[in-house]
Amino acid sequence: TGAQQSATVANPASGASPDLLPHFQLEPEDVYIVKNKAVSLACRATPATQIYFKCNGEWVHQGDHVTQHSTDRGTGLPVMEVRIEVTRQQVEKIFGLEEYWCQCVAWSSSGTTKSQKAFVRIAYLRKNFEQEPTAREVSIEQGIVLPCRPPEGIPPAEVEWLRNEELVDPALDSNVYVTPEHSLVLRQARLADTANYTCVAKNIVARRRSASAAITVYVNGGWSTWTQWSGCSTSCGRGWQKRSRTCTNPTPLNGGAFCEGQNVQKTACTTLCPVDGAWSEWSKWSECGAECTHWRSRECSEPAPRNGGRDCHGPELDTRNCTSELCTHAAPGAEDVALYVGLVAVAVCLVLLLLVGLLVYCRKKGGLDADVADSSILTAGFQPVSIKPSKADNPSLLTIQPDLSTTTMTYQGSLCPRQDGPAKLQLPNGHLLSPLGAGRHTLHHSSPAAEGADFVARLSTQSYFRSLPRGTNNMAYGTFNFLGGRLMIPNTGISLLIPPDAIPRGKIYEVYLTLHKQEEVRLPLAGCQTLLSPIVSCGPPGVLLTRPAILAMGHCVEASAENWSIRLKKQSCEGTWEDVLQLGAEPCTELYYCQLEAQACYVFTEQLGRFALVGESLSMAASKRLKLVLFAPAACPSLEYNIRVYCLSDTQDVLKEVIQLEKQLGGQLIGAPRVLHFKDSYHNLRLSIHDMPSSLWKSKLLASYQEIPFYHIWSGLQPFLHCTFTLERLSTSTCELACKIWVWQVEGDGQSFTVNFNIAKDTRFSDWLVPDEVGTPALVGPSAFKIPFLLRQKIISSLDPPGTRGADWRTLAQKLNLDSHLSFFASKASPTAMILNLWEARHFPNGNLSQLAAAVAEVGKQDGALFSEAEC
Repeated sequence: TGAQQSATVANPASGASPDLLPHFQLEPEDVYIVKNKAVSLACRATPATQIYFKCNGEWVHQGDHVTQHSTDRGTGLPVMEVRIEVTRQQVEKIFGLEEYWCQCVAWSSSGTTKSQKAFVRIAYLRKNFEQEPTAREVSIEQGIVLPCRPPEGIPPAEVEWLRNEELVDPALDSNVYVTPEHSLVLRQARLADTANYTCVAKNIVARRRSASAAITVYVNGGWSTWTQWSGCSTSCGRGWQKRSRTCTNPTPLNGGAFCEGQNVQKTACTTLCPVDGAWSEWSKWSECGAECTHWRSRECSEPAPRNGGRDCHGPELDTRNCTSELCTHAAPGAEDVALYVGLVAVAVCLVLLLLVGLLVYCRKKGGLDADVADSSILTAGFQPVSIKPSKADNPSLLTIQPDLSTTTMTYQGSLCPRQDGPAKLQLPNGHLLSPLGAGRHTLHHSSPAAEGADFVARLSTQSYFRSLPRGTNNMAYGTFNFLGGRLMIPNTGISLLIPPDAIPRGKIYEVYLTLHKQEEVRLPLAGCQTLLSPIVSCGPPGVLLTRPAILAMGHCVEASAENWSIRLKKQSCEGTWEDVLQLGAEPCTELYYCQLEAQACYVFTEQLGRFALVGESLSMAASKRLKLVLFAPAACPSLEYNIRVYCLSDTQDVLKEVIQLEKQLGGQLIGAPRVLHFKDSYHNLRLSIHDMPSSLWKSKLLASYQEIPFYHIWSGLQPFLHCTFTLERLSTSTCELACKIWVWQVEGDGQSFTVNFNIAKDTRFSDWLVPDEVGTPALVGPSAFKIPFLLRQKIISSLDPPGTRGADWRTLAQKLNLDSHLSFFASKASPTAMILNLWEARHFPNGNLSQLAAAVAEVGKQDGALFSEAEC
């Protein structure tokens, strides 16, 4: 047969065009064999004298071809079409060696042409899913991920999801999303999502169903507001009254927890019994008067009516006619005139006494200099004041006797003379650090509390102490008066600035600042909300501040108005978290304000308490900053070696905790930390290790990568998330390790760490990562501020009043790039003080006073008429 076929190929028919190569009008295509059904392959070419199939490099027998001859109507050239059938047995003969393919070859007088290869595959679909969805119970508005990995099959199976046997279509429901890995994602669980979910895989061979997974969306109950107190149960005497609430806000559903606590409250009450009034005895009759009448009276006083009792009925005065020698009509006598004159004299004396008292009071008020309080600082310094014990019903004012020993800070310079006219600031061309001239003026401030243990012991007597962390590692505290000061928790970026005059004069408060570990405080998050900052407390709560203190803390958000809704939350005395401010919106209260910068936020607050910054993503483009840090043991006595990769929120406080933890574990830092932008895309974070020399090391991990679930990272409530890569060196003499660690979010950008270090070398822990902050945790009085106290007062008095051509605090805010906060500054009594306080919070201790001096000087130059050339 082969010889015959070769002869046929060598002698083409004479009817073909001698100048054209054959081209294919129809080429064979890939096909799948389903069960035992044979498949057909066809091809057609023109001009063609012969056409045959070749499968896996061998010619198909001529008898297996079905050939048809025709002529192309347009060109008149001969056309040949051929078909063959391929059976399952033919494909299975070479199964496991290579794929089965067929190709068509056509001849003309000019030569041969080959078609594309068509692959013939046996279709199948396994029965068992590689991963099936499992039943879950979730709270309403919580995200759900149902995984599904379909069975192996050729062609690969397509996946669809059924909810109660009805097809789930993401195009019709924006709350539903199917990942490329076939997982079903419900962004926020709704009550309607309670159902049985089934993953269905199908191809041309079969359709497979996974086991159904029951998803139950439950709602935890919440109390309604209390009703009004009922009336007292008795109308007279001791009784009780009650109020109630119901677990209907919301009502628990689908097994959700019932409300904790009482639904009825009772309290004792006492209702005073009503006493009806009764008349006293009649008085004696009066003398018969000039009108020939006399009278008698009685009072409703035995007893008098009280507590709602009835009043007496009847007249209280009784008159009747009488006759006597006095019963005549006479003119008023001298006695009546004397009485009227005496009454007028008494009235005149009372008016004169009132005028004298008013003059004395006005003289005392007008004789006091408005600057006496401030000028006393220059003469006698801050003097200790007597502290009266606080009332029992005011626990916020501490009654502890503070340490009133004083330390002195002296400034050299001359005092600028007071100028007449508008109180504008006259600035020299010199440095802002020498504002006072040749004299010596002293400012005193009180010292901070002596020992942390004593402070905590005193603090433990207060009711709010139960919610504060034990120990003083993450706490700063101090005693403050009207001069103000600041508290700092080292290496965390957290500080509290108490500006001058924020504490009323004559008051001394012991103030604390604490950083909470996230497992100590329950901060409920819902939906797409995430914790963006540390949880910080400052107190004691209820302290009276006349000006806002500034709380500074880090955050990890890449803020943008279109991607984020960011709120400042504060915990109430009852323990619930409340939104007190939405960033970017008009504040509903003047008690709080927040300036959000790239790495930190500054919270203005007139009420101390517990604060946290919480964000809610508005789109999947919203991202948080993660800090990726690698640690490994400094010494390796065994063959096994671990590399720990931490994925932390990019704030200093979390990094500080990890460093302290690794110091206890004997870990050393590998390389510099990296920053990864983690998006709200519902995709997990994956980590893998590569490029490790296989002749020296091997990985003990079974999988090619490790994964941290999306919600564990996004919530921000699990601070120390990490993966451990366990490696094994093949010899104890191996001391060098060189590899790469990849960290990426699925369908997102990634980061690569190049790891190259010596295990045997005694590497000391890298302290440069978080350098120690300069100064002490508590600074009181002038030492806590960069701007000298007297110069600060001068700037405030000069720039607060409106100036011509805008030479006032508004221009200073513009020079310091704070003009976006003008409405907040304008709502305060001293806008300039708010600007200087914010500058102190942002730039302590390394702020550049020269830049501030230049900004203030430029404000002065805008209004030359109000600034004279005098030296300070």
